[in-house]
Amino acid sequence: MTKPYSEACEQNKHPILEILQREFAATGAVLEIGSGTGQHAVFFAAHLAHLQWHCSDMLANLPGIQLWLHDYSGSNLHAPVELDVMQADWPEKQFDGIFSANTVHIMHWPMVVKMFGGIATVLAPAGKFCLYGPFNSQGNYTSDSNARFDQWLKQRDPLGGIRDIDDLQQLAIQSGLKLVQDYPMPVNNRLLVWQKQ
Repeated sequence: MTKPYSEACEQNKHPILEILQREFAATGAVLEIGSGTGQHAVFFAAHLAHLQWHCSDMLANLPGIQLWLHDYSGSNLHAPVELDVMQADWPEKQFDGIFSANTVHIMHWPMVVKMFGGIATVLAPAGKFCLYGPFNSQGNYTSDSNARFDQWLKQRDPLGGIRDIDDLQQLAIQSGLKLVQDYPMPVNNRLLVWQKQ
């Protein structure tokens, strides 16, 4: 099997790291939802040595993630676990940080709802959830490129698409999460940070 590769991960890992160094400075254990290729996990674990980084994804993606983890020599990166956000049983462990990148525009909306519900069960009090990706604001696209990207997403899967921050906020409030930071990021993305109350 060839090691999977994402050009987007390579392009966004440094700007994301700058934020995580700040937001996860006092964090111990992080669950990454939708680890994808595994590139982010290896990069962030190497640069955030104080963290215990836990990968998760759908079963089909775990072998590819494992190939990236195989080349990592540190002790703070854990074997990937299967996590379908729709499943009833999330990891029994509690985490004081959760990270996810470029996931909610690929998920169908019921999956996004379930993800926030699951996060509410595994995120420790005062823990932070950092979500990276493109987002709409007050029902509008924030750039022409995001509008084109949304069209492409919906051609590929009519139930996917860029999510609105206001809609995510409603889910967050229902899950006991308060939006504490909204960071503008390169190429019209954002990194949203919620904290569990």
